[in-house]
Amino acid sequence: MQAQVQRRTFKSGMPPVVDDDDYHCSDAMWGSLAGFGSLVKGVPSFVIPSVPDPAAFLRLHTDDHADPSCKIKIQHGTTTLAFRFQGGVIVAVDSRATAGSYIASGTVKKIIEINPYLLGTMAGGAADCQYWETYLGVHCRLHELRNRERISVSAASKYLSNLVYSYKGMGLSMGTMICGWDKTGPALFYVDSDGTRLKGNIFSVGSGSTFAYGVLDQEYRWDLPDEEAQELARRSIYAAGHRDAFSGNTCNLYQVKEDGWQFIGNYDITKLHYDWAWGGSW
Repeated sequence: MQAQVQRRTFKSGMPPVVDDDDYHCSDAMWGSLAGFGSLVKGVPSFVIPSVPDPAAFLRLHTDDHADPSCKIKIQHGTTTLAFRFQGGVIVAVDSRATAGSYIASGTVKKIIEINPYLLGTMAGGAADCQYWETYLGVHCRLHELRNRERISVSAASKYLSNLVYSYKGMGLSMGTMICGWDKTGPALFYVDSDGTRLKGNIFSVGSGSTFAYGVLDQEYRWDLPDEEAQELARRSIYAAGHRDAFSGNTCNLYQVKEDGWQFIGNYDITKLHYDWAWGGSW
């Protein structure tokens, strides 16, 4: 059943508003079957700008590749990486959020804990990644309740890919990795907002990924011990944080094993620089 939404536009040019009382939905859609009956009132929806073609509107105002003088220039910068090895999956990210040349935050958590066996990374628009990966966590839990087994990493990544593909061309900005352990062992998939989905052993996403790949490609091998794998991830994030102005501050490091993910630690990239620059471990 589709929600009937009444919109009101004022003479002053105010955008249309939606009354909570105007939402209507069936119990089947928004009760115990959906799992949110006690948490949210009404059916969630996006208020879309009152323009004939929202996708064309976004391209006109935000596409700086086609139009360098566009009104809104969305700047992206980060470094995220993940790789499979014999001990599971290593996931490492920096913690810097930028808005153009301005550092908006140095303490962003770019690894999203989808469930005890699944992790997602954030690159691109922070709000898009946070919302859709949290939404993915809801459906992973519903899958577990319906089928009495954990969702596979492949199925979770496919669900996210299908989900964002339905919004292709509407302004989403996501470059994420879905990492976890299932019946097949450690698994790693790359998913972006165009619906692209790739399976692999090593991925790095973000403006600092070229620097991270330079370290990863040189040192990666399948039979790395846990300590060496964690050190490789720290060094890769450090290399990106040192050379890329849009990456830095700290490195958050996780490892996914057969019994679930584990938070390894948070490391100050500046401290890593001085530890390694003056004859420390490298």
